[in-house]
Amino acid sequence: MIVDLILKQKKTTPKSEGVERSILKTISWRVIGTLDTFFIAYMVTGTFNHAVSIGGFELITKMILYFFHERSWNKIQWGKNI
Repeated sequence: MIVDLILKQKKTTPKSEGVERSILKTISWRVIGTLDTFFIAYMVTGTFNHAVSIGGFELITKMILYFFHERSWNKIQWGKNI
């Protein structure tokens, strides 16, 4: 549902990335980041359940934060080859 709303946003210009690309980048980066968090949480807590809980919560919150961070940076023209 939220993805449908996001995909209905204004279409991209040739010098910006599409929403679909940002979503895929968000998911792929979070998989890597969450695995890292899971392993660190497991090493610190020593329990699988705590590590899964921490990793799962982090997965959701950081995916949302990264998506909006990525979309905000996409609007900034500085450093882009036009």
